Amino acid sequence: MNSFYSALLLIPLLISGFQAQASDETPLATYQALKPELASKLAWATLKACRKAGYQTSVAVVDRFGNIQVLLRDQLAGMHSPEVATRKAWTAASFKSATDVMMHETQAGKVQSGVRFASNAMMVAGGIPVEVGGVLVGALGVSGAPGGDKDQECAMKGLAAIEDDLPL
Repeated sequence: MNSFYSALLLIPLLISGFQAQASDETPLATYQALKPELASKLAWATLKACRKAGYQTSVAVVDRFGNIQVLLRDQLAGMHSPEVATRKAWTAASFKSATDVMMHETQAGKVQSGVRFASNAMMVAGGIPVEVGGVLVGALGVSGAPGGDKDQECAMKGLAAIEDDLPL
């Protein structure tokens, strides 16, 4: 009789197990990210765009989680610029938004102003998310040009330089 009741208790477990298999859902997440070669190409294209404009900058490329993939600092870029570029890239990845937009949306008195206090946030223009088909694959940050708007321009030119390498 004990085995009969044990079998009855197993039936719901077996049914739920079959349902989980039939649903095609996996407990693991998959994601896309820039390969190191493409992240490096993006960083160099951005640094070259800054140089062409006459700016000595630092350029950071982070993955979708904000981890540094590539960090370049031109010879005469300010000593603060690697940290600022990295934080701009982290911010763009974290909020999935360009930092020039975040700069305006998080000003004092605005509803979103509190996010400026996130530990790595840098709400200054010069950081942009890198997306493929609307999916975040990384982010780019630039620091050292004379103003965030110039950093942003360099970042946009760097991203444009690798557009053909990104899948549709």
